[in-house]
Amino acid sequence: MTALAIDAGQYAMVADKVRASGSSFYWGMRLLSRPRRFAMYAIYAFCREVDDIADEPGDPETKRRQLAEWRDEIDRLYQGRPAHPIALALAGPVRQFALPREDFIAVIAGCEMDGRNEMVRPSMADLELYCDRVACAVGRLSVRVFGEMRPRSLDVANATGMALQLTNILRDVAVDARIGRLYLPDELLSAHGIASRDPAEVLAHPNLVAACRDLGATARRYFEDSDRGMAECSRAAMRPATLMKEMYRAIFREVEAEGFVPRDPPVKLSKGFKVWCIIRHGLL
Repeated sequence: MTALAIDAGQYAMVADKVRASGSSFYWGMRLLSRPRRFAMYAIYAFCREVDDIADEPGDPETKRRQLAEWRDEIDRLYQGRPAHPIALALAGPVRQFALPREDFIAVIAGCEMDGRNEMVRPSMADLELYCDRVACAVGRLSVRVFGEMRPRSLDVANATGMALQLTNILRDVAVDARIGRLYLPDELLSAHGIASRDPAEVLAHPNLVAACRDLGATARRYFEDSDRGMAECSRAAMRPATLMKEMYRAIFREVEAEGFVPRDPPVKLSKGFKVWCIIRHGLL
């Protein structure tokens, strides 16, 4: 692997974005060598940038144009002429770790689904596509940065991405309903006699917990798939992924222990648990 010359200003810019987000992913990234850490910071900064376009209040047409501009910016990045500061930061990692263009485009496409307000009672197929775009694609980029790619590395990225995104959805049912989103799939809601497309009405339905429990079973299977794949990968290379997954598994278990009852504020990990998790899965 050719050494990456890291611009100090670019490093500080993307690192600040990661720290400011308060994401648990920050601690997994901290386990990496400086070149790999810079690459992950840049990837996360890109994800944060496009996700904010989709999530912040605003005109859908404006969001569409902004995300379309990011598609153009990714094209410029792969043509060797990036202009946006985050794309400039990505240029070195893209070359060094052979990061595929299609995974960056997938992340943008997932944010476009949110920006168009498509994620209200999606079909299971659309939910899986959304999760693949906003989570699994990030995982596929990440395992290339972690190093030591093995036959099951991309399988682990996909299964872990699905597990983490479904955990997010189950944790945030009430929070999402407040802003007009409903990621629970149509098939599960229909199976439990929930017909409404209004997130607030669905949130109040007595059978909602049963639908969440069913989606929880799917999330649990993805955690198990990730565990099986991880056993065939380099433990050292996958340490950041393991730390991130175990933090999310703890959130999932808490949501499960509460019976999948949606609540606002959502489940959060204590600082003490995060420290324990960093020591257990990041340092040992």
